[in-house]
Amino acid sequence: MPQDPSKVYINNQSESVLRTYRWRTAENSAAYLLPYIQPHMHILDVGCGPGTISTDLATRVPQGRVTGVEYTPEPLDKARAFAAERGVTNIEFKVDNVLALDFPDNTFDVVHAHQVLQHTGDPVQALREMRRVTKPGGIVAARDGDMHGMAWYPEIEGLEGWRKLTTKVARARGGEPDGGRRLLSWALQAGLTRESITCSASTWCYSTPEEREYWGGTMADRMLGSFKHTAVPGGFATEDELKAIADGWREWITKEDGWFAVLHGEIVCRV
Repeated sequence: MPQDPSKVYINNQSESVLRTYRWRTAENSAAYLLPYIQPHMHILDVGCGPGTISTDLATRVPQGRVTGVEYTPEPLDKARAFAAERGVTNIEFKVDNVLALDFPDNTFDVVHAHQVLQHTGDPVQALREMRRVTKPGGIVAARDGDMHGMAWYPEIEGLEGWRKLTTKVARARGGEPDGGRRLLSWALQAGLTRESITCSASTWCYSTPEEREYWGGTMADRMLGSFKHTAVPGGFATEDELKAIADGWREWITKEDGWFAVLHGEIVCRV
C-alpha cells in the first residue's frame, strides 16, 4: 500500500492553507515550465490543491486537457468552482496519490508537481510514478521550496522559531522541507538521466504592505490553525509557543522594511 500523504503533510486543507495556495498562478509558480507548454498537450497536475495553477495551465492548452489530482477531496470542489468561474472547461479534478497514480503508462505529455515532493515521504517513488505516466519525449517537472534557503528582514525571533519548528515537525513526519536543493538528486535516484534534466531556481518575494499582510497573515493563521493540530498533539510545541511564533509573523507584517524571499529549486526532465 502506498503511504498515506496525510500522515506526512504538516498542514491540512483548511481555509488558512488554501488561502495561501489560491495566490499561486502558472506565472508566479510555474514560469520555468511555461516555455515547454504546447497547445495540444495533456497535462497532469499533481497536488493541485484549489486548482489555480491547474486552471492557468489549462488556458495554455486549448486543444489539450489538464487533469488535477489531490490526495484528499476537500479542496477539489473549490478547484472546480474556480475553473468554472474562469470559464475553463478542458480540465477535470480527481482524488489520487502520487505514490501510486491511477493512470496507465505513457498517458500525459507533461506531469507537473508544485510544492509536493517535499511532503510525500518518498519523493523518489513519486518521481518514478510521474515518469511512468509520462509519454516518451514528454516532461516531468517539479518545483519545491527550500526552508533553509529562505531569507527575511528584520530578524524576528518568532520567524526563526517558525523555521526551526517547521523543519523539526516535517522531518519527524517523513517530509523534507529542504526539498528544493534535493530535486536533482531525487530525479537521478528515480532513474532519470542527468543529460535529460534541466535545473533552475526562482523566488517569491514579499515586501509591499499588501504582500506582507498576505504572507505573514496566512503564516500566522496556519500556526494557530492547521499546524497546531499537528504540532501540539505530536508534542512538538505548546499552544503558547505557537502563539509566540504567530505574534512574530504579525510583528513582521507591521515593519515598513519587512522583506521575505522564498527560494525554490526546479527541474524539467525529458522522458
